[in-house]
Amino acid sequence: MTRPIDAKTQAGAGKPSSGNSATTAQDRARTARGVRAARVVLGTMWGHAAGKFSLIVLGLWLASSAVSLVWTPYLLWSTDGYHVWAKPSRDHWLGTDGTGADVFSWLLAGSRTNLLIVVLTVAVAAMFGLAIVALMVSRHAALSAVSVVVVDALISIPTVLIALILAVPLGPSVAVIVIACGFGYGLNLARVSRPQAMLAASSSYVESALSNGASGLNVLARHILPNISPVLTVQLSLSAGTAVLAESGLTYLGIGVPSGVPSWGHSLATSVKFINVYPLTVLWPGLIVTLVVVALNLFGDALRDAADPLTNPRLRGAR
Repeated sequence: MTRPIDAKTQAGAGKPSSGNSATTAQDRARTARGVRAARVVLGTMWGHAAGKFSLIVLGLWLASSAVSLVWTPYLLWSTDGYHVWAKPSRDHWLGTDGTGADVFSWLLAGSRTNLLIVVLTVAVAAMFGLAIVALMVSRHAALSAVSVVVVDALISIPTVLIALILAVPLGPSVAVIVIACGFGYGLNLARVSRPQAMLAASSSYVESALSNGASGLNVLARHILPNISPVLTVQLSLSAGTAVLAESGLTYLGIGVPSGVPSWGHSLATSVKFINVYPLTVLWPGLIVTLVVVALNLFGDALRDAADPLTNPRLRGAR
């Protein structure tokens, strides 16, 4: 025998429960607040000279990397033996190098290589550094003390030495730059972030969270990271800028980007020998590297000030 369906049950079968509606409304409100906060942060950065400069330079960098995936004025391996070391002209906007290759095409294609190196280096430094921070603020006193001593010992190893050691089994490659720089910058990030992380780990709200059964990973993500985020922002932006310089230096030493792969460091390494005769070929990659490094450093400072509710009243209102 089938059970008769009540009229009220039939009428409300297609309606969502009030709990689901409330959850959906909360999610929408949270998303709207996040969008407003992002707009305020970007607007605040754009309102200051340093922030505007960094956004323009980094925006051009991203656009150049995207364009280079589908177009360059000349093929990278296209050379013209009759126009070697040519000056900037309508055909070659930034001139040519010693093989007759178009300098602008190589710099445009090199922008995506440097962008990849910076993104991977910052990601490795962030993951490695935060893992060390978690050990430093551990509630096991012995583990915390040992991690501090290990960091102080390893941070004295130069990044170039690490790259030289890695270049023996790996050879010149992007992986050498990413691993060496990520390791060195991660140690520096952990050391700089430790005082603020220890202060947050010993606070009353962390003690309350732990007493209520929160895991160490939950405490790190919800309580410690938000407190050290200003330090992380500045340190990671400095790491990004230093990674661009490291790529140029390691490639010049022959242990960075391999020959034939376009990068700004490769363009510098191949033309620096002729700086006294053909200075323009060194000027362009050197100018690009300088602008990008300055923009990355300014970006971290501007983002820290714009994303801090204590220094940005508009952000408090948006939240």
